[in-house]
Amino acid sequence: MSAVNEKDSSHKKAGPRALLALGIFVCFLAFLFWVDRGRFYLWITAAHILGVMSWMAGLLYLPRLFINHLDTDVGSQASDMLKGMEQRLLKIIMTPAMILSWVFGIGLAVSGGHFNEIWFNVKLLAVLVLSGSHMYMAKSVRLFAADERPKSQRHWRLVNEVPAVLMIIIVGLVILKPF
Repeated sequence: MSAVNEKDSSHKKAGPRALLALGIFVCFLAFLFWVDRGRFYLWITAAHILGVMSWMAGLLYLPRLFINHLDTDVGSQASDMLKGMEQRLLKIIMTPAMILSWVFGIGLAVSGGHFNEIWFNVKLLAVLVLSGSHMYMAKSVRLFAADERPKSQRHWRLVNEVPAVLMIIIVGLVILKPF
């Protein structure tokens, strides 16, 4: 089997593997609920934090990959390697982590009755902007995969700061609940 066919095959297997991992994780949480109902809120909180940490890692790393990608020649081995890294990061880590963050975050908000609190609505707005940032980067992964070179290194350095600033705002709101 050629290297190109092996690469295509591994990319096609990434989605089902990510779904399998998500399914196992959800089954594990269901088991924990069944075994330890008294602390289920804490388990959901832990799952939410793990999802957010994984999502943020991807949001902070992907623009750095784009910056490195801009230094490569179209069609080069390095460019192809970075395309694969970008696509796997998005499909296997970032998107499942974003979904987990949203699902468990909504679960926490519902169980905690936070929808009427101002700090929570500001946080929710910041998370929506973070999700928009994710979607923008996902579109850029597709453009890089098509050998387009969207934007400059300076642009991606600035984009790299957006998730970091939003993370500071979100964590501050959750911990301090200023209003």
